[in-house]
Amino acid sequence: MPLLDHAIWWHVYPLGAAGAPVRDWRDRPDAHGHRLGRLTPWLDYVVELGCDGLLLGPIFDSATHGYDTLDHFRIDPRLGDDADFDRLIAEAHSRGLSVILDGVFNHLGVGHPLVERTREAGAGPVRLDGDGRPRPWEGHGDLAELDHSDPAVADLVVEVMEHWLGRGIAGWRLDVAYAVPVEFWAEVTGRVRRNFPDAVFLGEIIHGDYLALIEEGGLDTVTQYELWKAIWSSIRDVNFWELAHALQRHDEFSARALMQTFVGNHDVDRIASRVGDAGAALAATILFTLPGLPSIYSGDEQAFRGTKGQGAAADDPLRPALPDTPDQLSTVGQWMYNLHRELIGLRRRHPWLARARVEITDTSNPELTYAVTGDGHRLDVRLTLEPEVTAELRFDDGETFRRSW
Repeated sequence: MPLLDHAIWWHVYPLGAAGAPVRDWRDRPDAHGHRLGRLTPWLDYVVELGCDGLLLGPIFDSATHGYDTLDHFRIDPRLGDDADFDRLIAEAHSRGLSVILDGVFNHLGVGHPLVERTREAGAGPVRLDGDGRPRPWEGHGDLAELDHSDPAVADLVVEVMEHWLGRGIAGWRLDVAYAVPVEFWAEVTGRVRRNFPDAVFLGEIIHGDYLALIEEGGLDTVTQYELWKAIWSSIRDVNFWELAHALQRHDEFSARALMQTFVGNHDVDRIASRVGDAGAALAATILFTLPGLPSIYSGDEQAFRGTKGQGAAADDPLRPALPDTPDQLSTVGQWMYNLHRELIGLRRRHPWLARARVEITDTSNPELTYAVTGDGHRLDVRLTLEPEVTAELRFDDGETFRRSW
């Protein structure tokens, strides 16, 4: 699929980036607004960074954080309305940017009309416990699990997907895809592709069978959390044996499918908070030298900090408001932005990396070398953590890259 062979995504969480209130907002007169338009001034920034896609977090009507959906067909009133959405899509497309939306199809917010209808009927598309109450997802009482064995759920998901695909999006990120039966995804993706054959499906999987979601569920790619964990953990602990093992696994996955790679997202501590500036720079270098479909979580390219907290506001530090325009960013992170532009440029000049293979050539605790090969090309990578953090890249066409931090 052409889009997946070249796409690099800028991942943004709209409710946070646009400064929308997250909790207890329904009665606030200032809660409703046309905040989705606040992303438009960032589109040129995304293009200049080198990305060609927006991976948007939830934008549908929800109770709080966006993952407790109340209406899949309505833009969250904190972000705006259909007109705001159409303008954003038009502005993105005019710059050559594709857009993927975040779809929550494992569960609903308990305030969704389907929840009450199911309770009144005693059965339906929402799972009920023995006491007739909606079954909470992973103990979260504000989230009600969908019953994916009910044909009405597949019908709903297909209708939602096709509605927004028809409005101009390129595909879907499928929240907690690992918790949904692969048979359900196979049916849904098969039905949607009859009308939208080029639709892209990215599944979130934290634990489970990565390849089954792709090969049996009909998805195009899944989140490579194993690699994410190994990148930051090996840098933090000065233990490249862990990364070497993960790269071997990543190569096995890459031989059969394109994996969605990242070093940060809206659910995890900022990479610079985990491993510092030098470690974050090395992590970005690793990301853009490996096969896969890379994404950058907005702000990581500026060395933003943020660690997960406790309670209902735990994710707030990971999802800050962006300035009104990129010009208002602090200059402190400019070096990291420049590094990302350079690394993305390398990848653009060597597009074969997306579907390449990886071979470990040498490993010690503080040093790792690996070769990336594909389409008759080769990249040799040497990373060190001690006595200084360095990365050396040598392409077979003579291009080189060397940095120390």
